[in-house]
Order: sequence, then C-alpha cells, then structure tokens
Amino acid sequence: METERLILRPWTEEDAESLYEYAIDPEVGPIAGWPVHTSVENSREIIRDVLAVPGTYAVCLKSDNRAIGSVGLLIGERSNMEIPSDEAEIGYWIGKSFWGQGLIPEAVRVLMRYAFETLGMKKLWCGYFDGNVKSKRVQEKCGFIYHHTNKDKLWPLMGDIRTEHITCITPEEFQ
Repeated sequence: METERLILRPWTEEDAESLYEYAIDPEVGPIAGWPVHTSVENSREIIRDVLAVPGTYAVCLKSDNRAIGSVGLLIGERSNMEIPSDEAEIGYWIGKSFWGQGLIPEAVRVLMRYAFETLGMKKLWCGYFDGNVKSKRVQEKCGFIYHHTNKDKLWPLMGDIRTEHITCITPEEFQ
C-alpha cells in the first residue's frame, strides 16, 4: 500500500538493523506496550516471530523504502481484545525522529480504508495506555471515538499493570 509519502510493505529480516535503530529507544516501545530491543538479533527475532505476519506492515518513506515504524491489523481472535472475526484492532508505532510529522496518521488512514473497503471489517478498534498522548492524538486525527477504559490491566509483555483507553470507528464514521 502507498500514501503520498509512505510505502506500507511486509517486514523482512533485512529490516532488523533499521528496526533496532528505533526500537532501542526507551521512549518508543515501552509506552506502546513492548520492551526495548536489546540487539539487532533481538530485532530480527521480533520480525520473524511478531512482525512478519499477514496484516502487519513496515512503514517506510518512499524516498528510501527503509522501515521507520510499523502499522498492523489484528483481526478477530488475533487481537489483544475480544472482538468478532469481522472486526480488527489497529496497532502502530514510529521511530522518535519521525514523531510530529503526521506519518502514522497517514499510514493508519490507508490501513483503515483497506480494512473497511477491501476486507469488509464492521468495526476497527484501537487503544492507548495512560500517558501516551501521541497515540491518543493519532486516534483522534483518524476519527476513532472513545469507547471505554480498562483499569488495572495486566500487560504481560512489560510485566506491569496499566490503564488502557479503547477507541473504535465504524465504516460509516470513517466516511
């Protein structure tokens, strides 16, 4: 998939160095719910085990096709939420040096269009943890509407307890 400035493409193991460059930053992963990467090999394992799946895309600038972030659709039971098979959760992150440029909202919007128009999803869900105002802002820019809050949620990837705010959008609201 392409946008004005981006290419969304499948992750490959060749993206490990680029992923590590951004995933080593403690301001990127932990606030999104995943630990800082510890090595290029750790990033390669994450690509193999987590990112290189259908529906998850490397976010790349058209200028160099280098992975600078990720956006993905977790459909039905693949989601972190209990949702039916005709609904999906959207997750995303981008390297800190690209914050504030509107790149993730651009990537999320094209994925939303694909989810609704091509896959026929009935609803899209998104969440952000307390304090992640940048993620909240992405969801607002993309039209997601607050649905509910989960307090005291155990987040196994980080081994901590969090408050998560959940938003959603339907195809009609997306139009």
